[in-house]
Amino acid sequence: MKTAVPCYYHLDVEVSPERVGQVSRILAAHLRFWDLENLVEPVCGGAEMLLRAIDEHATDKNTSIEMWWNGQHLITAIGDNNRSLRPDQELRGCLEHIAASSDGWGCCATENGSKVIWFSQRARAGERVPLVPTAPDPRESEGLDLPREVSVATLTGRVRLPDGLLEEVR
Repeated sequence: MKTAVPCYYHLDVEVSPERVGQVSRILAAHLRFWDLENLVEPVCGGAEMLLRAIDEHATDKNTSIEMWWNGQHLITAIGDNNRSLRPDQELRGCLEHIAASSDGWGCCATENGSKVIWFSQRARAGERVPLVPTAPDPRESEGLDLPREVSVATLTGRVRLPDGLLEEVR
């Protein structure tokens, strides 16, 4: 069942060829924990492509990866600290793949001149399971006074309130 509780994950990593596989397995584990098994392949595939491109082209290998799940959309963002890495040149192939495999994507600059590339995956309507109502906990209702049924005939005189007072009802 897809959880409606918002989830967030953040990972800072120095990218290297052996770390790309490790990061992919970490992201997959979080997606499975959030019960998003169906998003493992597109998310991890896109993240791996971007991390490999950063490893190949960037001089600063420090990267931040974030995932947000809001119950309907999963957004994955990968930010690098390299000002010289240009998405329109070195990352063109990665971005084409991400555009084809995601529901939305984008690239934005940060205050220090680096960039964040993000992409989103939507949970498909057929994959959601409706929430099942839970039975009330008996401990929570033990001390509550439940209203009693009162016939219409008794509503035209005096009514004894729960605190013992009498009230005139017309």
